[in-house]
Amino acid sequence: MPYNVAHYLTEQAHRQPDVVAVRAPVRRLASGAIQYQERSFAELESEASAVARMLADRGIVRGSRVLLMVKPGLDLIRIVFALFKVGAVPIVIDPGMGLSKFLKCVRHSKPSAVVGIPAAILVSHLFRPSFRGVSVKLSVGRRFSRQLLEYVSRGVYTVVDSAIDELAAILFTSGSTGPAKGVCYAHGMFMAQVQAIRAQYGIEPGEVDLPMLPVFALFNPALGMCTIVPEMNPSRPAEVDPAGIVQAIQQNEVTNSFGSPALWTKIARHCQANSITLPSIRRILMAGAPVPPALMKQMQLIIPNGEIQTPYGATEALPVSSISATEVLSETAERTQRGEGTCVGKPLPNVSVRVIEPVEGAIVTIDEVVDSTTGAIGEIIVKGPSVTSGYDRLPEADALSKLRDGESHWHRMGDMGWLDELGRLWFCGRKAERVLTANGPMFTDCCEAIFNQHPQVFRSALIDCGGGVPAIVIEPEAEHFPRSESVKAEFVRSLKELAAAYPTTAVIEHVFFDRSFPVDVRHNAKIHRLSLARKYGRQ
Repeated sequence: MPYNVAHYLTEQAHRQPDVVAVRAPVRRLASGAIQYQERSFAELESEASAVARMLADRGIVRGSRVLLMVKPGLDLIRIVFALFKVGAVPIVIDPGMGLSKFLKCVRHSKPSAVVGIPAAILVSHLFRPSFRGVSVKLSVGRRFSRQLLEYVSRGVYTVVDSAIDELAAILFTSGSTGPAKGVCYAHGMFMAQVQAIRAQYGIEPGEVDLPMLPVFALFNPALGMCTIVPEMNPSRPAEVDPAGIVQAIQQNEVTNSFGSPALWTKIARHCQANSITLPSIRRILMAGAPVPPALMKQMQLIIPNGEIQTPYGATEALPVSSISATEVLSETAERTQRGEGTCVGKPLPNVSVRVIEPVEGAIVTIDEVVDSTTGAIGEIIVKGPSVTSGYDRLPEADALSKLRDGESHWHRMGDMGWLDELGRLWFCGRKAERVLTANGPMFTDCCEAIFNQHPQVFRSALIDCGGGVPAIVIEPEAEHFPRSESVKAEFVRSLKELAAAYPTTAVIEHVFFDRSFPVDVRHNAKIHRLSLARKYGRQ
């Protein structure tokens, strides 16, 4: 069996050649409508083949490490599939992490080629030491577009039949609780992800997707879905215009969309304020951070013909489990608001999940672990065909995150959670962010869900003030940030009254207010609690 997702694009080009595969925004018309450039599946396959020939002619071959610095859109999709066709290895790093961190990732991954927009090529010249070893630089601009037209006439480029464990891509983590790390994806893992996502969510060819995380657009040609490129800067998701996203959904009759809870919160508030519903939506996937039940309830009214799904996973293992908003609101939301954590559903078929007694340091083999009892909070480990086997050239990180199990391995998620009597997994927070108090550990997701019920709270963060002393940092709704000491005192009093009603939070004495939490660039949802701890721990 050929293990290369580029085969899926070829397959879709034969099955539905004239169906639109990609719509990328060009400009706004006088009417206010969005003008798009389109490519059918047959055209996308032809152009991906042309790019593959172009890459091969420049010396990019099977196994070449290629740093990809291209904006989300048509170019990104056809270049990625071209790289897969050739058997080259795209390296994807979030540009929004900041220049110094970005360059550190580049130095570590040691690309032999750079394919990027002109500004990216300029960066490779200005910071030449970080790009040492790069022998090919391909600028994706006007000249690239002209060359592409010349190459299209040369016909289909035959996809390399990659091995199941052959390196397919290096995708960097967001670095939300530590340095960003390059995760090694094998071709077999991409295939397993496509199959799992299609089966779990009933995705059918001919659907229309608006992905608000660029990497998810790369699955769409394999799933037979049309990709609508959103009008947004992926390095600044917090600045997205919800009205533009809503218009794109309406204009293209989008059936599927992926985005973080932070993005959907902005969209939900816009829709609610303007009495907008989105009847074309069949499903919304929300991930990147725990999804508040209140947001699910709000979105259910906006998508009357759809369902909200919340997959759980990580760059190293995705998807692990999933749950629908219907199940959450009818069965688990009340327990979340009591401080029991967020239910992330049952493991997907072929994925195994265990909760073990937490261990600091490496665990060599699965024989060394001790399973937590049902209902007890422990460390989450997972195994399955879409679970990656290691990081790029980081043996220390591999030792800390992987456990051998015969010929296979388990991945330590770095998360704390528990399994209920129905086999559902509950997420309680990142292991590195738990507060180890004198009376036992406290977990971020369990505590924050209680404070987040306060009507004036936008979000909250549990931190360690130092020495295991817990504190809560509150980001209020903008209009409710306390502007006087008396207002602040009353706000604190109401928060402590809420906390005292639950054993999980009753011991929290220290309350701080922050206007805007530091969050990850990728989802604008993962709170940098360790940064907040450094900021407020001194106070």
